[in-house]
Amino acid sequence: MNERDRRAHPRFPLVLAVEYPDSAPRIRDHTENLSAEGLFIRTERNFAPGDRVMLLVSFPDLPEPVDLVVEVRRVRPADGAEPAGVAVWVPLDREEDRRKLEQLSRVAAAAAEARRGAYRVLLVEDNSLVAAMYTSALRRLSTSEGFRGLSVEVARDGHEAFARLLATPPVDLVVTDIYMPVMSGFALVEKIRSEERLRALPVVVISSGAVEERERLSRLGVNFLLQKPVKYQDIVATVRTVLAAGAQPGAPGLLASEPGAPARADDQVGAAPDRPLDTSGGKAHRPQ
Repeated sequence: MNERDRRAHPRFPLVLAVEYPDSAPRIRDHTENLSAEGLFIRTERNFAPGDRVMLLVSFPDLPEPVDLVVEVRRVRPADGAEPAGVAVWVPLDREEDRRKLEQLSRVAAAAAEARRGAYRVLLVEDNSLVAAMYTSALRRLSTSEGFRGLSVEVARDGHEAFARLLATPPVDLVVTDIYMPVMSGFALVEKIRSEERLRALPVVVISSGAVEERERLSRLGVNFLLQKPVKYQDIVATVRTVLAAGAQPGAPGLLASEPGAPARADDQVGAAPDRPLDTSGGKAHRPQ
């Protein structure tokens, strides 16, 4: 897409759940943004430019998922700054699909205009050092990413977090660990999704778990899953995308940092943003 096309079809951050009817994925992908011309999808699937793919996309304001046939235009490999993904567009010979995507784009434009002002993030983490590192990363959104007035509150476990979510002022996003005392992250997400007034609340989970754990979180309706060790730009990019897109539950995806990357002394608060944070906090994570 050239510069003239970009101006004619601006992109908006919007998290859509993406499924592939022609395959049987156990974890759904999600979009970063969309325009009236195409989508960008975060995915670890193997695609090549020119591939045509059937997508099934969902969004809370739609009565049912929308099916689209798209063509891959560009593949973005994973690197130190960004996760893997593909840019797709709806081919000119798919007129009905292009109309569907234009409608989604209008919804995104209206949502982006409506969501202005301060944001409140609830961080659920029982280790104070890890919580301080995550808070430092999130504050970058307020100081350098345009989310002025963003505040971060910390809860020490799922029980404390759920009590805060039932109080005022309302929280815009939950970022939670999984293994905590009193109430785990699994139980917290289950309670959030079963509470009517919290059902649309976006949830990001930070976990070092295996595939089974990721699948369980996906079924619970987690919006994003960050794999430990987590990098500064992973947290910032994910929270920025979710806050800009607004309340969209049930669009799970996996944003994986480099598993097994060694933690170093300078991977703490103030470290270079492309290095992983040591978020173990001395915990022994185990399946539950």
